[in-house]
Amino acid sequence: MIREGLRMILETHGVVVVGEAGDGAAAIRNAAALHPDVVLMDLRMPGIDGVEATRRIVAEESAEVLVLTSFDEDELVLAAIRAGAAGFLLKTTEATPLVEAVRRVAAGEGVLDPRVTRRALAAFASASQVNVSAPLPGLEQLTARERQVLDAMRSGRSNARIAARLGISVPTVKTHVSSILVKLGAENRAHAAALARDARLDSGLRADAGPRPERTTSGGGSLRDG
Repeated sequence: MIREGLRMILETHGVVVVGEAGDGAAAIRNAAALHPDVVLMDLRMPGIDGVEATRRIVAEESAEVLVLTSFDEDELVLAAIRAGAAGFLLKTTEATPLVEAVRRVAAGEGVLDPRVTRRALAAFASASQVNVSAPLPGLEQLTARERQVLDAMRSGRSNARIAARLGISVPTVKTHVSSILVKLGAENRAHAAALARDARLDSGLRADAGPRPERTTSGGGSLRDG
């Protein structure tokens, strides 16, 4: 019934649903065979659960994974972050935000529902026994702008919202995000946000300071997401 409801929502909004799966094993097989842009993943399934299915699908590069979770699945969300999921939404998310999230993940962005983010990051910090006084490895390599972007990422903001807030272009945000992931050794946006949860990101630039004009130079060329 849940899958039928999701299919109806997605198809009504112009998203093509190429397959369904009733368990983790079927999800892995279907993703490998159909190569969808996005897999909507439930974490609790019979047999192979959603975390292991996410890990396999991401490792095989079959699709991006957008997880649908409940309020009582903090540890599973934490495991799914480590497995490489690209986004997390609550199962109670309404139709329009759900479709928007699917499209954003398909476009290469990460999606973090703020209601999931706070709980998942708290679980990550608890599981990792984070020492708030210890420096975050790679943090010193970040530029001032990258620290500002990272601060916005751990608040669950999308690339478009970060761009609007900082007064820079979306491609520039994507470039900063890619650089942040490399420097922090993070697997994805969610992992980077979790790593930075207790880090001091003082940069002289604040995410709430309002847009600042983006400076450009002549000579051609553009920045693209790596």
